Amino acid sequence: MNRSPADLDLSSLERRLRGEKPGLEAQLKMVPDHRRHDKTYREAGDTCLRAAVLVLIYPGEGGPHLVLTQRTTQVVHHQAQISFPGGQMDEHESAVETALREAEEELGIKPEEVQVLGELTPLYIPPSNYCIYPVVAVANRRPDFRPSPHEVAEVIEAPLAHLLDTNNVRREKWHLRGEDVTVPFYFLKGHKIWGATAMVLAELLHLLKGGRHT
Repeated sequence: MNRSPADLDLSSLERRLRGEKPGLEAQLKMVPDHRRHDKTYREAGDTCLRAAVLVLIYPGEGGPHLVLTQRTTQVVHHQAQISFPGGQMDEHESAVETALREAEEELGIKPEEVQVLGELTPLYIPPSNYCIYPVVAVANRRPDFRPSPHEVAEVIEAPLAHLLDTNNVRREKWHLRGEDVTVPFYFLKGHKIWGATAMVLAELLHLLKGGRHT
């Protein structure tokens, strides 16, 4: 398999994924201010539901891209929000198995089309009581996305260069769950990528920058 979507240094990314990762330090850069003292996934332990998402990098126009989805209003959790393809782990299923299964169900991505590089740091989502396990993979060509109409309202293809540009990180005051809070997000094509998805992205982008503090 060709291991190089565009000019991304995948060997370095794979090495960083399998080594010590920044974890909460990077994730907190994109957490709404009212959630900074939430439990970590370790503190949540066995009390949380377990889910996995696929963070897929593939070649696109102008460089490597990531695929995200806007969820429909028919799904149970996080309706209409932007997320990575993924879902709840079945019993005895690993994070990798779940992420690949869900990506195929939601977007028609075949497991044999991708290569798993490693996993990012899990994170705990209090409103839904989920612990999310992000799995990073690459494909040597853009998949032929076939979105599930029940789960996916829109396929969003995000250039990594756009996400790495700090000019596209914004903050706004939102009214959430009865209080006004500052919410950081990545702005992309009119979309605001926030919450758990933004926290996962923050750690990935930190690793892509070589783990340097910004």
